[in-house]
Amino acid sequence: MNDLLKQRILRALDTLSDERAYQVLDYVEFLESKYAERQRPSGILAKLTETVEDTMRAGKLPVKAISGTMGIMDSAAKVMKGLAAAGQSVVEEAVKVVEPPKTLPVPPPSAPPRPPAEGTGS
Repeated sequence: MNDLLKQRILRALDTLSDERAYQVLDYVEFLESKYAERQRPSGILAKLTETVEDTMRAGKLPVKAISGTMGIMDSAAKVMKGLAAAGQSVVEEAVKVVEPPKTLPVPPPSAPPRPPAEGTGS
């Protein structure tokens, strides 16, 4: 989807109530299941959040409760991503410390020229 179209859709969504936005989401997911050209990104946190949201919607909980819960889960997902990035950084630094530095192989010193052997008259 091009950026201009995406921005236009976002502006239209901003004017809707949460309840109407969920109707739009249902329709988009229907279209996605029928016509999607590529897979939706699917991390474990995204799947968990969507499952919780779908369960709350199926239980007919108030939209405000769903929105509040999704906001909290989004914040938690951001924290988890930050922790994962920090953990990755620590691992990379630890690997640098443990691995011996890669150096270029040093060629053996060249042998000094040998004097001519005696008796080979030159």
